[in-house]
Amino acid sequence: SFEGRVEVYHDGKWGTICDDQWDDRDAEVVCRQLGLSGTPKALSWAHYGQGSGPILLDEVQCSGNELSLDQCKKSDWGQQNCDHIEDAGVSCDPFTDLAMVHRLLLFSPAECCPFPLPPHAEGTVRLAGGHRPGEGRVEVYYNGDWGTVCDDGWTDLGAQVVCRQLGFR
Repeated sequence: SFEGRVEVYHDGKWGTICDDQWDDRDAEVVCRQLGLSGTPKALSWAHYGQGSGPILLDEVQCSGNELSLDQCKKSDWGQQNCDHIEDAGVSCDPFTDLAMVHRLLLFSPAECCPFPLPPHAEGTVRLAGGHRPGEGRVEVYYNGDWGTVCDDGWTDLGAQVVCRQLGFR
């Protein structure tokens, strides 16, 4: 499943997260942490039902670039002023337009689409020439054209950035 109430494990127990300050940037981090692509959407007011047990986090404020919730600004573990009616949820819907654009970038328009692709923004990345989705030569859209990326100084950090831009973990 790609959506539901967010629960975290800390100090030997599972608990929920309060939705105070909860937004799509927090959802983006949750989806990334779970290895899910798609357009992240934050849901509040126990949209997926009220949890039970402790509420472990409150006031979560991610920038959206973190690899896990633990890296986000937040209250101390267990410090909260909420009830379970405020349990936070996320949807990491893989069937949204953004995820489809990422998947379509892996193919030429003639191979995949009976409809035109949306225009590409400067700096959009895609993978080309791979044997399967999720691998290939990195190309960047710039000045109306696709170009390759030189591998001088290319590191795992650069690969991580590209993977995140494409919606992978």
